[in-house]
Amino acid sequence: MTGRRRWREGVPGVTDLPDLRKLRVLRELSERGTVSAAAQALHLTPQAVSQQISALGRELGVPLTEPSGRRLRLTGAARIVLRHADAVFTQVEQMRAELAAHQSGERGEVAVAGFSTTLSALILPAVARLRETRPLLRTSLAEVDPPESFSLLQRGETDVVISADTTRPSPGAPSDKRPSAGPPDGRTDRRTDGRTDGRFHRVALCDDPFDIALPAGHRLLDSERLLLADLADEAWIFATTGLCHDIGVAACTAAGFTPRASHAIGDWDATLAAVRLGLGVALVPRLAKPVPRPEVTIRAFSERAPSRTVFAAVREGSQTSPEIAAVLDALRTAARAAVAG
Repeated sequence: MTGRRRWREGVPGVTDLPDLRKLRVLRELSERGTVSAAAQALHLTPQAVSQQISALGRELGVPLTEPSGRRLRLTGAARIVLRHADAVFTQVEQMRAELAAHQSGERGEVAVAGFSTTLSALILPAVARLRETRPLLRTSLAEVDPPESFSLLQRGETDVVISADTTRPSPGAPSDKRPSAGPPDGRTDRRTDGRTDGRFHRVALCDDPFDIALPAGHRLLDSERLLLADLADEAWIFATTGLCHDIGVAACTAAGFTPRASHAIGDWDATLAAVRLGLGVALVPRLAKPVPRPEVTIRAFSERAPSRTVFAAVREGSQTSPEIAAVLDALRTAARAAVAG
């Protein structure tokens, strides 16, 4: 009797290693909460999702779902499977990275997903740099906000995600697992936003400071020293929701005043248009780089400017792949130039 046969007999019902595709379907159900939502994310029918999970349960010899009203919920056995599945996926990513490292690293394709303000200021310059330094390395781009971008990363539909939070790790180094201030887009979601998830390797790219947009003729335009507290009596224009809104309100509170929020606008060019009309002042992240307007001045603060940390995330184990390492390096270079300019 072979060792392989003894192993099989020691785990009743297990006939082979579980199918990675079925494990991904199970994880998607866990993340999305319902069969229909998982099916939509995976571009499958609900029937196909149910069949995949049932087949996985048969392979493992344990039930993975149970009825809960009109829905299905995961069993305790499914939770055990998912806990080990994350380690399996990490090992697979490491295997792929080592295989890629065995090649020259000059060929390949890397998909990058980022939120809107990072595209023109950070991702596109990085891609342009890669076209010069690694012309055979193809990159594809997508504008996707968290947490959806991290769902794509989990499923292998993108390779690098750009996001932001309020913590301040050293740029260029893997960050710690400190808690942060919720999803950058302000939504509540069952899915991870990637900032404290051990399945992802995270690298800080830069601190993105917020500057202040002032209308023509403002009393502080020519002041030698400008602090946030100097603007306590102003009308304020904030982003509608999400991290930019939260950072602005928190910074004003820390400076000793409650801002009088007059307008909520989700577009930076429209925000500057409102500033030009004298409707208020606005905090603008430096990476946003809105179109300059002659009647609006954007000034940096003299000290203690509000800031967010922009970071890249990849699947844990894939960061040593030469293709992904090259993309991360290009992103770091572009980020430093973007916030310095």
